Amino acid sequence: MNISGRRRARARACSNIAFVKYWGNTDHARRLPANPSLSMNLAQLHTTTTVEWADELAADALEINGAAVQGAALQRVSRQLNLLRQRLDVRCFARVQSQNNFPMGTGIASSASSFAALTVAAAAALDAALTERQLSALARRGSGSAARSVPGGYVEWLAAADDGGSYARTFAAPAHWALADVIALVSRAHKRVGSTAGHATADTSVLQKARLATADERLQQVKQAVLKRDFATFAQVIEEDSNLMHAVMMTSRPPLFYWQPASLTIMQAVRRWREEDGLRVCYTLDAGPNVHCICAQEDAAPVKARLRALIDGIELLEASVGGAAQVLEQPRACTV
Repeated sequence: MNISGRRRARARACSNIAFVKYWGNTDHARRLPANPSLSMNLAQLHTTTTVEWADELAADALEINGAAVQGAALQRVSRQLNLLRQRLDVRCFARVQSQNNFPMGTGIASSASSFAALTVAAAAALDAALTERQLSALARRGSGSAARSVPGGYVEWLAAADDGGSYARTFAAPAHWALADVIALVSRAHKRVGSTAGHATADTSVLQKARLATADERLQQVKQAVLKRDFATFAQVIEEDSNLMHAVMMTSRPPLFYWQPASLTIMQAVRRWREEDGLRVCYTLDAGPNVHCICAQEDAAPVKARLRALIDGIELLEASVGGAAQVLEQPRACTV
């Protein structure tokens, strides 16, 4: 496909928080996950990305939050664009402008929303007739959890041995259950070891096989809990799953310690609030120190009040259940 001039589109994708975690791959190059996972999209936390294919460009260009980016980040974006160039026989480069409205690299799945938005915008700019399933599988290649940020609501990501078979799909709509994610920002610092490097060491932990052997059971338990709006079961299983993933991280070679003292303080308090005070709240942590306090929407306000009383000056983010990635600016030819 030859492009005369320029073609541009803009897309937005939500971050997501996994209830049953993705950790470890069967194929690192294609990011084929070692186990299926389950998540919810976060409506208020998102990435907006504009992709402009231009025949006059000599190379891909990347801008994140208004700053030009080179090096490894640009190379990773170019590899993702290469997938579309190869699939659609495109012979030009692209200018990518990306904006995040939440901290990056801190365990809030910024790579998930970023690569979902990038993939959807890049495909839309080319008028590519790709299905949601195909876009999800493509987004997975940039960042595994990006597969889950393409569909909306409560999302299941399938594990498969083939490239096209590992994609994410909605299993419950955003309106099905009014949950909220109150994120306690223990740290805004960019983590020293990213998720990609962490996945590569997962199999060095003696606990990974046990985690994988029981992942399907936890997945089914959480799916049923979501469908039945059974918060007690939901809380028990997602906390267990989070703890298992971090136990694998801590026993990998080299070990990864994402938790900080404040993370443990919040985790212990959340269990106490639920078990002793009846608040519908539970915790889960991705690859970072920040604690996602998943709660019933009507319990979000008291959860925030208690977090502020627990840790002086703690910064909080709140998100409800989000929808699918969407094209904000329809593909159009550009003359300037």
